[in-house]
Amino acid sequence: MKRIVTGIGALLASAAPVLAGGIERAPQSLAPLFENGNYAELSFGGVNPSVRGHDYAPGAVGGPYATGDVAQGYGFFGLAYKHQFTPNLSGAIIVEQPFGADIRYQAPPDGSLLLGGTLVEVNSTTYTALLRYKFDNNFSVHGGIRGSHADGRVGLNGAGYLTTAGYNLDIDGAWGVGWVAGVAYEMPEIAARVSLTYNSPIEHDFDMTETGGPLPVAFKDKYTVKTPRSWTLEGQTGIAEDTLLFGSIRWVKWSEFKVDNFLFPIATAAGEIPLVEVEDTTTYTIGIGRKFTENWSGSVSFLYEPKEGKTVSPLAPVNGRKAVTLAAIYTMDNIKITTGINYTKLGDATLGIGPSGNTTEVAKMDDSEAWGVGVRIGYSF
Repeated sequence: MKRIVTGIGALLASAAPVLAGGIERAPQSLAPLFENGNYAELSFGGVNPSVRGHDYAPGAVGGPYATGDVAQGYGFFGLAYKHQFTPNLSGAIIVEQPFGADIRYQAPPDGSLLLGGTLVEVNSTTYTALLRYKFDNNFSVHGGIRGSHADGRVGLNGAGYLTTAGYNLDIDGAWGVGWVAGVAYEMPEIAARVSLTYNSPIEHDFDMTETGGPLPVAFKDKYTVKTPRSWTLEGQTGIAEDTLLFGSIRWVKWSEFKVDNFLFPIATAAGEIPLVEVEDTTTYTIGIGRKFTENWSGSVSFLYEPKEGKTVSPLAPVNGRKAVTLAAIYTMDNIKITTGINYTKLGDATLGIGPSGNTTEVAKMDDSEAWGVGVRIGYSF
């Protein structure tokens, strides 16, 4: 059972990063903090998404236009080190890439008439330092600080954007700091653990440069963007000899993720037009892990994220998802190697442009999926 328990965090994270709600790619798991003794790990992998659909422009010559594949593939990496200072006190440092985006719409004849030329690119890396104190009654508390470095760019183009077509936004790299806090309860005799973790929002003060579209000249100034807060409930328990049930519920307040600057939001008689608007998301995961031999363990897990809202931004053209992850763990002495493969069916999404609650539907993404593979190498000492 121990080999399964110590591998569950890797099963949930190694092949899971895909296009999730908003611009999330990884769930910010604190699994390394719960490893036994001193522990170090390296994770890496890649995701190949495919997000396709068609314009809502049936009257256009040659229309409606297929968008083509607008999502770009990406790689990811992670590092973690956990140190056991005393039997009750431990700490960890975790490096990961939880947020990111790379969406690009091609123009006709190979792409979208209404969105061709629109793009968004977001890059981020977070560094989390944690402490955990374990009480003698099986309860523990954990918390720490998280530093995030991010940058990005946005381009709006195509007939659907009307007066804002040709607008470009460059976001220089900047740091932000937030905090993490949580509590856990464990019953080692049945390999059970339940943890609840809160991640605070992180504010980045970005230098932004805006050009094109309705702007007569370039505008450059500093604006604050907040990455969203989240709650994550994770649990696991032994249900039979060498068999473990695990799962999680994660809620992210994406509605507080706003990119305001000189041009956006645009005030109109019908309401304000934001640059990007994202609904809050709740993601459910459940799975089973099983030890087959002294060296081999494996798991299967299922993920469900329901749709939120009627329309979504063309800059985040996914609404809901269903996924399955298969993973295998090979353990030899102090080394643990986890390999996982993930398939995600990305939910159909209606893309809208315009004021909040009164958007104009411009495209429908109805043929979207993603494949991900990941490897995690852990060493206990």
